[in-house]
Amino acid sequence: MLNELSNKILVIEDDNVTRNLYLKGLKAKGFDMIGADNGHAGYQQAREHIPDLVICDIMMPDMDGYQVLDKLRKDPLTEIIPLIFLTGSSTKADVRKAMELGADDYLTKPSTLDELHNAIAIRLQKQATLKSWWATKFEKAPKSIFADKATAIAQSVGVAPDTEDNIPSESIFPCIPQLKEIFDFIEAHYHQGITLCDVAEAVGYSPAYLTNRVARQTGETVNCWIVKRRMVGARFLLQNNNQTVEKIAKALGYQDVSHFSRQFRQHHGLPPQAWRKEHQIGSPKPVKLW
Repeated sequence: MLNELSNKILVIEDDNVTRNLYLKGLKAKGFDMIGADNGHAGYQQAREHIPDLVICDIMMPDMDGYQVLDKLRKDPLTEIIPLIFLTGSSTKADVRKAMELGADDYLTKPSTLDELHNAIAIRLQKQATLKSWWATKFEKAPKSIFADKATAIAQSVGVAPDTEDNIPSESIFPCIPQLKEIFDFIEAHYHQGITLCDVAEAVGYSPAYLTNRVARQTGETVNCWIVKRRMVGARFLLQNNNQTVEKIAKALGYQDVSHFSRQFRQHHGLPPQAWRKEHQIGSPKPVKLW
């Protein structure tokens, strides 16, 4: 059950009657409400108060809702605040544009107060559930989770579980607090064949918004980070055991060994087997003569 008294909601709406209706109605339901009568003021209010959720009209003068959302997503202070569009336009193109920009929901006018309240409750509950899940799974015992997972993968392809050089983990990911839950999810599930959509669903964002957010802060896409993490595991396993490339590929989440081999070659310039011959621990090292 959500504690609505702790949730701050910002309503950005240029129509005074509509804005006041939602402000009063949602306040009566226990929310801490803030209002803004245009996009510029709404953006400033969001930066000042950091609300738990923003409700925003689209058709507004000077700065429309799309521009508001774009500014919020590009600002480190406001980029992760959920936003629900509330508008009179319901064309497929408008909905698609809203979702591509990173909107969390899209309601069309006229919407009842109950419909709006339900949309808010669903979004906030999802955020709360995800936060609780991640806190339980990673913050309480992250080392044991990573170690257990790495050991399981190593054992599956014949690597001794007590080796000090267990499959490397978090070190490849940049230390960006706002992206921690994203990288934590990749670290915990990269060997299960996860995709961008899986990560987006886990952290509660649209795939398009998540892609833009990660690329903007790291210069790499979510899919790129998944592949990079798999390549770290691939190098370790190729160096430390004699299992087949096919078995290693499956341990890293690949259903098709050819797909794994193509990606490995793209990143290392050699197919897996050739790379292994040059790098496997215990193999003869070439002698340089000069």
